[in-house]
Amino acid sequence: MAEPSIAQILDETTERCRNLDAPLAERLQAFANEVRSLNAEFADTVERMVVRLRLAGAGESAPHPGDPMPEFMLPDQSGHLVSLSELVDRGPLVVAFHRGHWCPYCRITADALTRIHGQLKDLGAGLVVITPEIERFNQELREAVGARYPVLSDMDNGYALMLNLAFYVGDEKKKLMKFAGWDIPPYNANDNWTLPIPATFVVGADGLVKARHIDPDYRKRMDVEAILDAVAALKDG
Repeated sequence: MAEPSIAQILDETTERCRNLDAPLAERLQAFANEVRSLNAEFADTVERMVVRLRLAGAGESAPHPGDPMPEFMLPDQSGHLVSLSELVDRGPLVVAFHRGHWCPYCRITADALTRIHGQLKDLGAGLVVITPEIERFNQELREAVGARYPVLSDMDNGYALMLNLAFYVGDEKKKLMKFAGWDIPPYNANDNWTLPIPATFVVGADGLVKARHIDPDYRKRMDVEAILDAVAALKDG
């Protein structure tokens, strides 16, 4: 029997970490630990990329609490155009930027968001995920985690660029991503190897940012309890 490929091993590891009975941060760290044990060179490359982005101040100038969240109009996984103003007219909104369906950390995080989606609805809040991928792959992400919230396509990272969240992966990381089976141009319908910094914004019904989490280290995401607390604070206020 042939040995499993790196891509197969990573897919199996993703599912194992996604299904752990543990907080989101622990599930993400479990996957990061597995990556380091499988390929220390890949993990070291990630660390260098994170340092590069931090030194460049990546994401720092994205909207802060109190700032208006810039408008968007993006297609969902079915091709229907969705606008920010339309969504916040219904109440507070959680906006989460993900790298794509292929990203293990995004898949684990999307699963965690699916688990709290009902609680957000009970609090009168909506949830939307934005990726740079074309619609069919956003639908794959939804199906993989059983999501009922929309996943929008930010083609060429136009909206992420507006928010100062988009960055070039870099040649070193691109080479290793391809080795791992993550050749993203077909997913994003371009060859520019640009991705968004994973970020989460809690936007009030007034269109202002109430809370945010931005970290150039894509292995770190906003804790789902922090999301729920930020939304609950809006209701209590």
